[in-house]
Amino acid sequence: MSDTHTHPSRQNWTVVAFGFLALSLAFSSRAALGLIMPVWQTEFGWTSSYISSVGAAALVVMAVVAPFAGRLVDRRGSQFTLNLGMGLLGIGCAVVALMNNKLMFVIGFAGFSAVGFGIVATHVVATAVTRSFSENQGLATGIGTSGATGGQFLIVPLIAALLAFASWRWSFAALSLASLALVPCIRMSMRADEPAEEETGANDVPSSMRQDFAMIVRQPAFHLLFWSFLICGFTTTGVIETHLLPFAAFCGFPPIPSATAYGMLSLVNLIGMIAAGWLTDRVNRPVLLASIYMLRALTFILLGSLPGTSIEMLFLFAVLFGTVDYSTVPVTASLVASHVGIKMMGLAMGLISAGHAIGGAMGAFAGGYLFTATKTYDLVWTGSVWLAVSAGVLALFLKSQPTSRAAA
Repeated sequence: MSDTHTHPSRQNWTVVAFGFLALSLAFSSRAALGLIMPVWQTEFGWTSSYISSVGAAALVVMAVVAPFAGRLVDRRGSQFTLNLGMGLLGIGCAVVALMNNKLMFVIGFAGFSAVGFGIVATHVVATAVTRSFSENQGLATGIGTSGATGGQFLIVPLIAALLAFASWRWSFAALSLASLALVPCIRMSMRADEPAEEETGANDVPSSMRQDFAMIVRQPAFHLLFWSFLICGFTTTGVIETHLLPFAAFCGFPPIPSATAYGMLSLVNLIGMIAAGWLTDRVNRPVLLASIYMLRALTFILLGSLPGTSIEMLFLFAVLFGTVDYSTVPVTASLVASHVGIKMMGLAMGLISAGHAIGGAMGAFAGGYLFTATKTYDLVWTGSVWLAVSAGVLALFLKSQPTSRAAA
């Protein structure tokens, strides 16, 4: 497919840049909840259970919104979709900054912000980047979506600084202003893209969401990618993002070094995503995806042996796991584009991302339940080993190049 843009290079990398920035703000806003939770407990007398339940409700909203956000990219383009998401996120953060009761918190964080999180998500940016590139799609997708983890290194410390020197209200106000300020920047700098003629076909009649959904779920490649990505969510967002720091405390490691190790994991995450994107353009993609899951399984074996060792082993795990954490995103996005079809890529990636969110919720719940029942994390990490291996096996059933007529 040839690129039909007048200035392809400039336009393409603009999508990558704004995708990175948008994801940085969205994921940093989500991270702010845990950062500011102790302050709200003191100021409002809210329990951690209540605040966490609002955060969980936001995750459910994100999972519901994800397919519709993907469909929006397919039909209205990346400029419109990112602007809508950043606008809703800006409004939600403003409501949280001004809140003085529980209802405002729910409306702001689990309402406006959650819908914004669901729209400004990795699957939306991955779809936007893939549609804008005819070459180096994997590398560009890896860079654009790495804002989900790497951008937080710039923004979360600023939120913490505002929290320390001003107040939590200023932290959310700054997130709101930054999100709203990005809207006119995206509008002025990114072309209002439409599906390319070669994507849709000159004589194609626009299909309904139900028709596209039916076509997607009939493809075996979609199910292989959906279930492997659900397991991805279980073994990353679910058990690691939720339970790694409590496990470090369980092992007797001090809070500050443990948090530093977690920060290193996020930094390596960025490098891993870009490296996986670069490899996506150059190697057999199903084998690459399977290798990432198999290597992830090995890191869980290391994690299970952590009790009784030194803090250096936690840092070693952070480095190794970081390389295979979000690195599945550019590979999965590339496989969706080629096997399901770029015309329906947004909806397909939205459904797959919803599976990731469901897997994350299952992992977070299972980790807490199993630890409460057994007083140890052994079953959590052992189960994660075999789940990651299963995801790797599913990836190996994918063909290197699609044979589906719809994908072609």
